[in-house]
Amino acid sequence: MRISKLSASKHKKGRILVQLEGGELLRVGEREVVAFALYAGKELTEEEKTALEHAARESGLKDRALNLLTARPLSRKELIGRLMERADATEEEAGAVADELEGLGFLDDRTYAETLVRHYSAKGYGPYRLREELRRRGVPREYWDEVLEELDDPAEAIDAFLRQKLHGSLTDRKELKRVSDALARRGYHWSDISAALRRYDASLEEDEP
Repeated sequence: MRISKLSASKHKKGRILVQLEGGELLRVGEREVVAFALYAGKELTEEEKTALEHAARESGLKDRALNLLTARPLSRKELIGRLMERADATEEEAGAVADELEGLGFLDDRTYAETLVRHYSAKGYGPYRLREELRRRGVPREYWDEVLEELDDPAEAIDAFLRQKLHGSLTDRKELKRVSDALARRGYHWSDISAALRRYDASLEEDEP
């Protein structure tokens, strides 16, 4: 089969339209034009056409993956899921792209875990909520303890929350329960919450809710 025309796409930068005699249109990237030495008038065997289509699809998936990672960090699991959902990639294709990007340093679950923990701990989340966020984002379990061990003592964050929400002594048990529940929802351990409440108001007994 002969290439009748090469032209740049008007809708996507870097995409080249390869018109074949008979009307078939192939969409490839600039790198495929160079790698396969494409030009108008060139004869393509069926094997070359298949290889060209495969290379173009692989390049397209890599570009899509890089665009996703540029928009915001992702875990390997998230990236594979998005390529399968948004680019109709098979799990095998998406996994191969993830492997390559990991090798190039664009995808790193350990670094992503650190980023998540820094971001959500700055929002006032405690260890329980941070673990849930790591799980939800698809970060491998093997990294959880490592990054959580690097967290600062939660005492300062809890104390700041209490100062913001409370004024004066904690004599109202409903108020005490309200702030305790709020801290628990943020993912803090009860032992840390209890200690912070006693620091805030030394009159509280250790076993108060």
